[in-house]
Amino acid sequence: METLKVDTRPHFTFLNREGHGPPILFIHGSGPGANAFSNWQLALPEFSREFLALAPDLVGFGQSAHPDPPPQGMRAWMRAWVDQLLGLLDALGLEKTHLVGNSLGGAVALHLLMEAPERFDKVVLMGPVGAPLKITPELDRLWGFYDDPTLSALRNAIRWFAYDEGFVADRLEQIAQTRLEAALKPEVRRSFEAMWPAPRQQHLDSLVLPDSALRRIAHPVLLIHGRDDRIVPLETSLHLVERLQKAHLVAVGQCSHWVQIEQARVFHRLVWDFLQGEF
Repeated sequence: METLKVDTRPHFTFLNREGHGPPILFIHGSGPGANAFSNWQLALPEFSREFLALAPDLVGFGQSAHPDPPPQGMRAWMRAWVDQLLGLLDALGLEKTHLVGNSLGGAVALHLLMEAPERFDKVVLMGPVGAPLKITPELDRLWGFYDDPTLSALRNAIRWFAYDEGFVADRLEQIAQTRLEAALKPEVRRSFEAMWPAPRQQHLDSLVLPDSALRRIAHPVLLIHGRDDRIVPLETSLHLVERLQKAHLVAVGQCSHWVQIEQARVFHRLVWDFLQGEF
């Protein structure tokens, strides 16, 4: 895998790139210390066997640009992300790509489909926001992490991502330490606090696409959702599958918000079959 900095004016993008073939753009989720590699570390080598796997850090996350002053309001952040990702495709000379969005990345994917549908082929949305949702206590605490930016708070947050806490038990300390180190960088904190100020329900509401926009999306879409997701409940994918023209939904049992990690083999198989036309 190679990493590179790409000029996606007005902001630069830090990109993880691996493989050759038809491109897949992987869009990561939010959370303190989140970045593209932390979300897609298992998917990138898996899909690079036959695809060009692209996983950028969104503006305001990881090693991509952190605007100073940062955008104000979720609509402004979404504009930055949509412009960034379309600019990335232009910079790489890619006319069209498959699209995989996780959590917040699912909402970004939906906005990309609304704004530039001709740039995308098949779409996978995993545990996506972008549908009406009353914020869960877990998500409220994740987005409000800097109210109590401690290692113990981050340990608890990481446990919510998995259905079986034993799944992360032997790696919990390492994951928490790594994420905390990333989260406490001043530029990362500045961006994150600007994205999710209280009251946080307003940000979920701003991410929702109107039904009229959803019904115009004609791309094949695979929704994958942990049945036991405590951060973004399954109801969001049920809302989307009822409105998207060509959508399939797979609910993965005994799985929370980290389908691509906790049930990696299931996630990989579903996406492979979908991209290869098995659905």
